Amino acid sequence: MSHGVKIFRVDNPHTKPVWFWEWLIAKVNKKHPDVVFLAEAFTRPAMMHALGRAGFQQSYTYFTWRNTKEELEEYFQEVSHESPAFFRPNFFVNTPDILTEFLQYGGPPAFKIRAALASTASPIWGVYAGFELYEHVARPGAEEYIDNEKFEYKSRDWDAAAESGRSLAPYLTRLNAIRRAHPALGDLQNLTVHESTDNATVVYSKHKTLPDGTKDTLIIVVNVDPHGIRESTVTLDLAALELDPENLTHNGRFMVDDLLTGESWEWGSTTTFDWTPM
Repeated sequence: MSHGVKIFRVDNPHTKPVWFWEWLIAKVNKKHPDVVFLAEAFTRPAMMHALGRAGFQQSYTYFTWRNTKEELEEYFQEVSHESPAFFRPNFFVNTPDILTEFLQYGGPPAFKIRAALASTASPIWGVYAGFELYEHVARPGAEEYIDNEKFEYKSRDWDAAAESGRSLAPYLTRLNAIRRAHPALGDLQNLTVHESTDNATVVYSKHKTLPDGTKDTLIIVVNVDPHGIRESTVTLDLAALELDPENLTHNGRFMVDDLLTGESWEWGSTTTFDWTPM
């Protein structure tokens, strides 16, 4: 801490007594309330929740392995409405230890999908080095990078990747800019899942009323199939968005801005989309 380190990622805290973390974090935060402890614990839910209750301000999550529409909707509901009082999820898209099959075989669209989900569904998200360059080769028989910093020194040519268009960095930069501009994405408990007819189209919103009375609303629609085009009819819960049908246009429509492309669209409570892989 004397060197300016204020965030500590604790490896496998579930293998040590929970009371120890409760004592240590309380002792540190009493003098240094800005210090954050991140629990790197991929273990049973009860233990992960116990570590959160003991004081860990952030926690690794099961998000890494939630890839289908059903899995994502269920997990988003859990972390935003069932456990936020004590469990603060950090949605890492990958880690030194975890390279899922979704990223191994999904190509660049899979990387964009996971980044879009992580950066909008949780107030906190993380990216392990190499993700920007679509690194996806695993050690045979394992969900782990074959050549990561645990085993060797890595030298990456970021400039060459940017010049060749093989860099995800501009996309990640845009996602972070959107996060900074929209306070609704800084809340955990304001996530609402909406209906879609396609089994690979995930729809959710983040809505927040700001101190000055204005409203910040984002609707996130993601095709979680990195390999194909999907068509879906989306039905929005207008009450969750605080949209009064009587205040909309005569045909019940309203304008939305695409924050990734800059385009604007006219939507209704029910809208049909064609979604290509990102």
